[in-house]
Amino acid sequence: MIDERALRPFFFLHHRVTVVKSRFCNEPHSHMSQFLTAALYKFVTLNDYKDLQQPILEACQKLHIKGTLLLANEGINGTIAGAPEDIRAILAHLRQDPRLVDLEHKESWADSHPFYRMKVKLKKEIVTMGVQGVDPNDVVGTYVKPEDWNAIISDPDVIVLDTRNDYEVHIGTFKGAIDPKTTTFREFPQYVADNLDKNKHKKVAMFCTGGIRCEKASSFMKQQGFEEVYHLQGGILKYLETIPQEQSLWEGDCFVFDQRVAVKHGLEVGDHDQCYACRMPLTQEEMQSEQYEAGISCPYCFDKLSADKKESLRERQKQVKLARLRGQSHIGDVQKHHD
Repeated sequence: MIDERALRPFFFLHHRVTVVKSRFCNEPHSHMSQFLTAALYKFVTLNDYKDLQQPILEACQKLHIKGTLLLANEGINGTIAGAPEDIRAILAHLRQDPRLVDLEHKESWADSHPFYRMKVKLKKEIVTMGVQGVDPNDVVGTYVKPEDWNAIISDPDVIVLDTRNDYEVHIGTFKGAIDPKTTTFREFPQYVADNLDKNKHKKVAMFCTGGIRCEKASSFMKQQGFEEVYHLQGGILKYLETIPQEQSLWEGDCFVFDQRVAVKHGLEVGDHDQCYACRMPLTQEEMQSEQYEAGISCPYCFDKLSADKKESLRERQKQVKLARLRGQSHIGDVQKHHD
């Protein structure tokens, strides 16, 4: 699962790749989709994580796999893509390590490769909170399966927190959830300090896209003395895959950190695209705005960009289009997301 933001994977913004429904299945939904994407993470103590970097990188390169994997003392996190048999081979390779034998992953399919290169990075954290001593391997909240999530968040005594960032919450969240309005996960601890009281807020339930941020957030809150802390196992993606729409308490779409931009119930690809300049997810209506110019601006950043910046982006977009006409990829076709 990708966090999510620490991953910084490349994804397509303006040349949307055809992606079929993401499932926990063994075969593609369509034979037209030839690239398998696997998003994975696991909090587990890896004292030798620095020694793992080169062997994992070489194994991925040998199998022609591309993407980004993060390694830290607290575990592994990342998203990779390649031919189905190669992705299954590298996952089997990783699971040969007894510490990763139960490593879980989520799958999606694409007809074009979503990454340009393979990176294995060493990090202090696999998802960046910036608070020392927070370790889900040591203490963590209570995992809640998607089937039990509705009951938890419907309890009037439960505070429901969306641990994602503002632009993610912008296009969808759970009914009644609190939006902390954070721009990075690093701001979450300060939000808790300013707005929550362990003596008053006895029950707190949290969620995120794939489960990694809320798992770490639950560890932080347990360390802060909050008694009952719950987090959605598998994140929003597992909930949308598992819970029928007619029973769902999810409202809107779910932002994802790959070429799909957003997904709906059943993990069907959503209707959102993304602004290159400010990275905000955009609805079809917002893309009809006079302030929207593909690759250059949108209603959220139009007034914030200088004329020189817009001109620079127009030149970049011109080069992208020329590269496409030549049947080539241009580095401007992809974009990193930031912390």
